[in-house]
Amino acid sequence: MAEEDIYEDGMAEEEAPLSAEELFELHKAEIEAAFEEKGFFRRMKDMFAGLSKPRSSPEYKLARTELQRLAAPLAAILLPTLMVIILIVVTAISGQTKQTIQVDIAKVQEEEPALEDKQEQEDIEEPPEETVDVQVDTPVVGPVTDMVTPTVTPTTEPVSVKPAAQDSVALIKSPITMKSMIGSRTPGSIGAMTRGGAGYGDARTEGAVLKALRWLKKTQSANGSWQSIANTALAVLAYLAHGETPASKEFGQTVQKAIQYLIDAQTSNAQGEATYRGVDGNEYATLIVTYALCEAYGMTRNPNAKIAAMRGLERIVKNQSPTGGWDYKINKNSTRDDMSFEGWALQAIKAGKMAGLHPEGLDECIKKAIRCLKTRNFKNIGFNYTAGGAATGLTATGCLCMQLLGFMNEPEVKTSLDTMREWKPVFEAKGVLKPGGPTPGTSPQYYCYYAAQCKYQAGMCQGATPINVKTWQEWNSAMKALYPSSIITLPETIEGIDGKPKAIGYWKQGYNNPTMGTCLVALQLMVYYRYLPTTQVEAAKPVQDESRKDGKKSKEVEVEVDI
Repeated sequence: MAEEDIYEDGMAEEEAPLSAEELFELHKAEIEAAFEEKGFFRRMKDMFAGLSKPRSSPEYKLARTELQRLAAPLAAILLPTLMVIILIVVTAISGQTKQTIQVDIAKVQEEEPALEDKQEQEDIEEPPEETVDVQVDTPVVGPVTDMVTPTVTPTTEPVSVKPAAQDSVALIKSPITMKSMIGSRTPGSIGAMTRGGAGYGDARTEGAVLKALRWLKKTQSANGSWQSIANTALAVLAYLAHGETPASKEFGQTVQKAIQYLIDAQTSNAQGEATYRGVDGNEYATLIVTYALCEAYGMTRNPNAKIAAMRGLERIVKNQSPTGGWDYKINKNSTRDDMSFEGWALQAIKAGKMAGLHPEGLDECIKKAIRCLKTRNFKNIGFNYTAGGAATGLTATGCLCMQLLGFMNEPEVKTSLDTMREWKPVFEAKGVLKPGGPTPGTSPQYYCYYAAQCKYQAGMCQGATPINVKTWQEWNSAMKALYPSSIITLPETIEGIDGKPKAIGYWKQGYNNPTMGTCLVALQLMVYYRYLPTTQVEAAKPVQDESRKDGKKSKEVEVEVDI
C-alpha cells in the first residue's frame, strides 16, 4: 500500500476538528471557575487549604500570595476585636478593685478605735499639796433653781493627759483651722499643756474642766440655750476652747445645738444691722455672740456660722466711735469709749481675723482701737473704765486686747503687767487686788478672766522676762489650788461615752449666775491650750501704730503660722 494511502487512512480514522462553539462548551466550567469572584471566607478557606500543601506545589505558592493580599483586611478585623477584648478585661478587673476598696473603707470606719485606745494611758502622780498665800472663803452654797442641792468636794477625778506633739492631728472629722491656736486644741495638745509643772495645768485642772463641760451638757435647754443668749455664747466658747465641735463624740450634739441656737437667734435692728433676739439692753450679748460665732466658723467652717459672724463683725467695725472705742448699744456717735464693752468687741475682731473674716475697714478699725487704748483708755498705772477716768480692774482687759492684737511690747502693756503683779485669783471682792491699785468691783472673776490670759501671754511667750515668768507661775499656782477645789460637785452624774457615770459640777460665785461664772472659770483653766502666746504667731494682721509717746513706731515680731 502506498504511503499516501496509509496517511489518508489514518486521518480518516481520527475525529474531525472541533468548532469554536464546541471548544467553549467543553471548557466553559474551567473558564467560569477562573473568572469566578470568590467571597472573603471562600478565599480564606482556599488559602488555608493551599498552605497545607507542599511548599513546592502551585497550590501553596498561590495560597502564600493570597495571604499577602488578605493581610490588610485581616488586620482591620483582628486589631479592633483585640482592643475590644482588652477593654472588657480591664473594665472587669477595675470594677472588682473598686468594689474591694469600698469594702475596706467601710470596715475601717466600723472598727475605728476609741480615743483611749489610740493614746496610751500614762500614770500621773498626784501633785503635792501646795501652800498658797491666798485668802479664800469656802463658797457659800445656797439653793440653786432646778438643781439638786450640791455638795462641795475637791476635784480628784483622774484624767488621761498623755503629752503628744503640738501639731498632733485632731481626732475629729471637722478640722480646726484657726491661726494662733495651740496644736489645734487636739487631745494630744491638751495633754501636753496639762502635764503638770509650774507653768502648766494638771490632772486636777483638766478634771475640773470636764466636770464643768458635763454640767453644761446636763443643764442645756432643749432648744440649745442656757437661760440667756450671752450665757449660750460663753458656753460655746468654753466647748470650742476644749476643742469640742459638732463632730465630737461626747459633746458634739450639745455644741451643734448651741451654735445653731446662736445662728437662728440673729435678726436685724431698725438699721438692718445684726442683732439677736433676747439680747440685753446694752447689747453686750451682741459682741459676745459674734465672738463665739467667729470661733465656731474658724473651727467648723460652717457656712451659716460664717454668714452670721460676718454680719456681726460688720456692725462692730461700722459702729466704732470716731475716737476708736465702743460704747453701749454699739453706738457710733458716743465717745464714752467703755473699756469693758471694747474688750468684747476686740476679742470678737481677734477671733474673726484668725478665722479669715475681714469685713471692709477692719485694719483701719484695729489701728484706731489701739490708738484709743493708748491715748484715751490708759492713764498712769493702767486702763480705765471710760475714757479719761482712773485705772480700774479693767486694766487687765485693755492689756489683753493689746496683747491679742500684736502690741504686747508697748509701754502701756508693761505698766499694766506691773500693776497686776500681785493680783491673785479670787471669788469674792475684799478690798483691792493690789494695795493702792485698782479695785476689782463686785465681780472679781470678770477681771480674773482677763488677768489670767494677760499673765499667761506675758509669762509663757518666747523671751519672757524672769519677772513675768515668776508672776505667771504664782498666779497659776494659786489658780490650780483654788479653782479645782472650789467647784461644786453634784451628787448626780451624767453618762459618759464609755457608758460609765461621770461627775458634774459648776462654780456658783464666778460671775452673775452659775452658767456665766462656770464658763469664765473654765476658760481660765483652759488658758494653757486655748491660744499660743501671741509673740509666737501673728496675732492679727500687722497694723503699724503711730501713736507711741516716744515717737517711735511699734516693733512687733510678725510671723504667720498656719497650724
